[in-house]
Amino acid sequence: MKGRVQWEALSLAGPGFLLIAGLLLIPLARVLWMSFSEPVIGFQNYEPLIESSGLRTILYTTFEVAFITTTISCALAFSVALVLHFTTERVRKVMFFMILVPLWLSSIVRIFDWLIIMERNGLLNSALLTLKVISEPLAIDYTMFAVLVGMVHYMLPYAILPIYSNMREVDPQLIRAARGLGATRGIILRKIFLPLCFPGIVAAAALVFILSLGFYVLPFILGGGRVTMLGEYIAVNMLDTGNWGVASMVAVVLLILILIIYGATRGIAGSSMRVSG
Repeated sequence: MKGRVQWEALSLAGPGFLLIAGLLLIPLARVLWMSFSEPVIGFQNYEPLIESSGLRTILYTTFEVAFITTTISCALAFSVALVLHFTTERVRKVMFFMILVPLWLSSIVRIFDWLIIMERNGLLNSALLTLKVISEPLAIDYTMFAVLVGMVHYMLPYAILPIYSNMREVDPQLIRAARGLGATRGIILRKIFLPLCFPGIVAAAALVFILSLGFYVLPFILGGGRVTMLGEYIAVNMLDTGNWGVASMVAVVLLILILIIYGATRGIAGSSMRVSG
């Protein structure tokens, strides 16, 4: 009877597995094979990882942008999640609407909005010049700063939601008990909220970092070609130079890094939950 139930479950799940294999696993296997077979079979496509200083610079820039974006996004997201957790229901609904609105807008629209704001004659420089904070326009467009601002703005909702979801699971009785024992807000934050919300922070950090590693359009436009990340490097090799082997190699390396990061964060979050429990 048990075996029959298992076969029925497998038969029901079979179409889903075939769909995943067709749309995900087979293309991934194809990309992996191309990284070793284009233009000839061998490891020549992986040699730039060691020999090319330009590729190493792009790798460093990608990790630098992803790390800074993750750090700032998670810090801001934790603060916003705290306000969401302790505010009234009416204010919470308004805040959620403001958080989710950017997700409903096209990323291209948001990117060009930031271009308009940060260009030399844009809204930011005009406001600072009007207030006489600066004497001449700041050169902030097409810089690392512009890329980071756009990345943080894009990633912030993805960081807020996991942290707030985890924060909702904190037992309110712990807060009342801590207050009853004379704990200040700072102690409650450090001793209760941060440890108990750590799995949510780790999940948010992993999500933001992994998404940041593969960004292409936003750094390409806001960086103006001065901030090159792996996504742009892959696109150039595929579309401009036709070097599909190198593009596949970078894609494989990026996928391996993402899997390593995902596994590490799952382990950290899991151990933290066991300690908290």
